[in-house]
Amino acid sequence: MNSFEIIGQQQMCGEIVPQGAKNEALQVISAALLSPETIIIENLPNILDVNNLILLLQELGVEVNRLSDNVCSFKAENVNIEYMQTPEFRKRASSLRGSVLIMGPLLARFGKAFFPKPGGDNIGRRRLDTHFIGFQTLGAKFEYDSNDTFYTVNADNLKGTYMLLDEASVTGTANIVMAATLANGTTTIYNAACEPYIQQLCKMLVKMGAKIEGIGSNLLTITGVTQLRGCQHTLLPDMIEVGSFIGMAAMTKSEITIKNARPDQLGLIPSAFERMGIKMEIGTNDIFVPSQEKYQIETFIDGSIMTIADAPWPGLTPDLLSIFLVIATQAGGSVLIHQKMFESRLFFVDKLIEMGARIILCDPHRATVIGHNQEISLRAGTMASPDIRAGVALLIAALSAKGKSIIHNIDQIDRGYQFIDKRLNNIGANIIRRS
Repeated sequence: MNSFEIIGQQQMCGEIVPQGAKNEALQVISAALLSPETIIIENLPNILDVNNLILLLQELGVEVNRLSDNVCSFKAENVNIEYMQTPEFRKRASSLRGSVLIMGPLLARFGKAFFPKPGGDNIGRRRLDTHFIGFQTLGAKFEYDSNDTFYTVNADNLKGTYMLLDEASVTGTANIVMAATLANGTTTIYNAACEPYIQQLCKMLVKMGAKIEGIGSNLLTITGVTQLRGCQHTLLPDMIEVGSFIGMAAMTKSEITIKNARPDQLGLIPSAFERMGIKMEIGTNDIFVPSQEKYQIETFIDGSIMTIADAPWPGLTPDLLSIFLVIATQAGGSVLIHQKMFESRLFFVDKLIEMGARIILCDPHRATVIGHNQEISLRAGTMASPDIRAGVALLIAALSAKGKSIIHNIDQIDRGYQFIDKRLNNIGANIIRRS
């Protein structure tokens, strides 16, 4: 099992460039299945989840060429749909939750798709009902084998219709939109997710010849077409990584410039960090985080304790709640972190408490953090990464702690962060990868 060995309290200084957006990558790679023509995707992050999805497409028969480190071409001219019923497919697909995104494109283009229960982060229930209810509303037949947790959807002809999603699921919206692009007639999706990832997917589909209105809102209208063509698409920078770097700079008193951060696509993320007392200079395309000896959490106007909570876009993304929680441990003041979406995502706080953080876990969704105001350092420790986002939060804690920390199970971090140890070492961190 791979591990990180971190010597903490190293102040970093320099420039760092965020990778391409992981969540967007999983959607647009899956969208390549909608067309037999060549699709080129640029700024792909070189991370486990993305690379595993690319391997899955190759095993389905998609011709994939790596044109450079972060650019790939995809040509889904000869797709072997029957591969989805093999043990090899079940094993690979079940290890990657994002692979569920291939179902919408395959259903739209080939009239059927099969899928095992997906894996991914252990952060609580992540139901797939929105995906399959959407497919059924478009006219597909859904079957579920509870004995081996295997899903099947079939449709001779998908038909456009109106639907009101039961939740603004990002992957659910993406899957339904991709299926609707080749359906007969017009599909209207209300309560659609409208994250930048979805906007980017829709813009790519429009380049491919899809007809989509309402991009950026929660009401999407898709007029089906008979076929889609190839295109070229560039991913946005990963806003979760941008947020991670902002939090890391504050926690370690470092001076960092985040290049090509696309602040215009970050929504409430910068203002949420400012509420935590973190100073930033936001330029047209870059974010400069100066070295701060201390940062003070704001209160609400009436003086009550600040609450940082996730919400569907344009609210704060839940993927950053772990980062806000860890940086609060060294802030001045107190904050309530409310993780509404996943009931197990806060369970890594026991590791922070062992490091000396003052945290009260109120229930599976809420934790109150009383900051040390940089007056007491966290203690180094040995821990394991439970999921991608908690893993990076623990890495940030270790970078600020006094002494040498060990983080095991770093494959979880590698799933979402490209060469994070090398990139941070380039600006002054001291991280050693052990195998």
